Amino acid sequence: MKSGDLFGNSQALCPGMTLLPGFVDTRLMRPLIESILSSSPLRHMETRRGHFMSVKTSNCGSLGWVSDRRGYHYSEIDPLNGNPWPAMPELFQKIAEQAAKASGFSGFRPDSCLINHYVPGTQMGAHQDKDEKDFSAPIVSVSMGIDARFFVQGLERRGASTSVELSDGDVVVFGGPSRLFYHGVRKLKPSCHELFGASRWNLTFRKA
Repeated sequence: MKSGDLFGNSQALCPGMTLLPGFVDTRLMRPLIESILSSSPLRHMETRRGHFMSVKTSNCGSLGWVSDRRGYHYSEIDPLNGNPWPAMPELFQKIAEQAAKASGFSGFRPDSCLINHYVPGTQMGAHQDKDEKDFSAPIVSVSMGIDARFFVQGLERRGASTSVELSDGDVVVFGGPSRLFYHGVRKLKPSCHELFGASRWNLTFRKA
């Protein structure tokens, strides 16, 4: 985490959803992600309809979010190699806990971190994070690499949306009234980041 006036820089996006600009020093994150992916490589998850997601994913923590013909669910085992998911790095845990606390959600203890990898032209359609057992815990989402346009709607997928540009190191925390809001990422424009190249990484911490 970076030093500075964190609370002065925070921005409420909607009830229960907070943007923490530049909260993370992503230079510290890259080697940890590389270590995780050496054990559980990125892959295109298959959906129930037999399609493959454009965004590549992996996980760390005691549980990993997976998708297959059975639908969306959490698993203790990486289906790609049959092994437990890599342990969540201590720095990841600390960032998630501190970001949640700064946004009004004390006591957050994530047990799952979904790693999404975007390249220009990929996107994430509007969806709810609803595969967890308890919705009282927030979601903590960390952005790294090239910019992306994040959008949030509400409890329904249709209707007007609120958009915000996310840059390297930004964190979005949402819980309470916004915990089940539909949200997503618009198609990424061609760009290049000095550390991560033409890619965006998103770490999503959950209490599964």
